[in-house]
Amino acid sequence: MAQIFHPSFNTLSRVMIFGAVFFVAAAAWAWDAVLRSPYVSQVGVAREQPIPFSHRHHVADVGIDCRYCHTSVEEAAFAGIPSSKTCMTCHSQVWKDAEILALLRSSYQEDRSIRWIRVHDLPDFVYFDHSIHVAKGVGCSTCHGLVDEMPLTWRTQTLQMDWCLSCHRDPVRSLRPRSEVFDLHFDTESQTREERERLAVEYKVTSRTDCSICHR
Repeated sequence: MAQIFHPSFNTLSRVMIFGAVFFVAAAAWAWDAVLRSPYVSQVGVAREQPIPFSHRHHVADVGIDCRYCHTSVEEAAFAGIPSSKTCMTCHSQVWKDAEILALLRSSYQEDRSIRWIRVHDLPDFVYFDHSIHVAKGVGCSTCHGLVDEMPLTWRTQTLQMDWCLSCHRDPVRSLRPRSEVFDLHFDTESQTREERERLAVEYKVTSRTDCSICHR
């Protein structure tokens, strides 16, 4: 039987198969890189807000504790966004006529909420409870970073599933005493692994990776 294809087609076929495998691998790598890029994850991207609120000023300069504004962080799933009334506790006296706070004053006078843009906003199919993380000794800075150094707030973590699982698989490395949860500059690495393991026993912290923990 006469040969239909030239022998060079064997080489061409091998090159095409190798090329296809390389292309698929390159495409998968590129897709993963895009998903982890600031364009998608918003890591390091400051969100523009109706009022340019500065955590750096309020936390580092003024010394306001996280719980003063995020009042429900220890009892509820949602940390809470301060109402205009909370802000006006200070700003009825401090910068009370500043143009930059005009929206705050009108919001308070009209009893109308300010439409803040959430920076750490999880998808609706993900359940996250702030109170349980606080109760188990996970510090604010573990997820939110050093907000006292942020003139505008941005993400320091991707908040993607693999990042959450990295902590849920080994929660011990993120633990600190409950009294230090709101200390943004507490260094968990200053504790030995044994000290953190003792906290895990005391706070009843275990590895939790089953789907229903976050997807309910």
